[in-house]
Amino acid sequence: MFSLLLLTAFFVEGESKLTLEPGWKAVGDGLKSEYATQAAAATEKHLFVVSSTTVTVYDRATGKLLATSQEKAEHLNSAFVWKGKVYCAHSNYPKKPETSEIRVCDPETNKLTVFHDFKDPPGSLVWNIHDGKNWWCCFAHYQEDNAKTLLIKMTDEFKEVQRWTFPKKVVDDWDKMSASGGIWDGDSLLVSHHHYKVLYRLKVPKDGKELEFVGALQCPFPGQGIAADPKTGGLVGIDRGTRKVVFAEKAK
Repeated sequence: MFSLLLLTAFFVEGESKLTLEPGWKAVGDGLKSEYATQAAAATEKHLFVVSSTTVTVYDRATGKLLATSQEKAEHLNSAFVWKGKVYCAHSNYPKKPETSEIRVCDPETNKLTVFHDFKDPPGSLVWNIHDGKNWWCCFAHYQEDNAKTLLIKMTDEFKEVQRWTFPKKVVDDWDKMSASGGIWDGDSLLVSHHHYKVLYRLKVPKDGKELEFVGALQCPFPGQGIAADPKTGGLVGIDRGTRKVVFAEKAK
């Protein structure tokens, strides 16, 4: 049943029910890649394109595929570049009981290894980012349980600091799916949908256990993992329906 839902969701079309404010728009031609099914991330010189099983490295000047990870992976979800390495959320979704890890890919060796294994995770890890001091990890739930999706702030040793649920307005817009990607944008978070072209701007409250909804923004990515683009100051993501890496800049 879950496999059928996954296959169905892969080709789902639709749009957010929220009123979208100007946000980000596509720029350039992007990059075609058969691996553009889960996420993309970037450095000044390279693009990292992620499928469920593989992390790939492309030369962003030429579009040439430089390397692919060889180690076995089951369900990679996101990509976050930190200190020269690519940190990917990994789970066994839709299997039960749930397992979740952060896997790291070192571009110098192209090895994909386990960076941290979450014991008894509170869901399926879908994205992880670091703000220079703490890890922020999103654990997803789906279908009737998607309101249980959590964002957890953790120390470098992965000790929990605090956790938050997502606003009902956002959960109701998820089409029974969950938050597929997230990054910091100043003092707020940009969170992507599973398959709608929308970014939710959210803030961590000073008090309370629910993230604050700031607004819903237009974007060219139909869901999945997103990342900041250090070369342009914009964003990078994917369109998995067309197997393409998409670059975005702020709409004026």
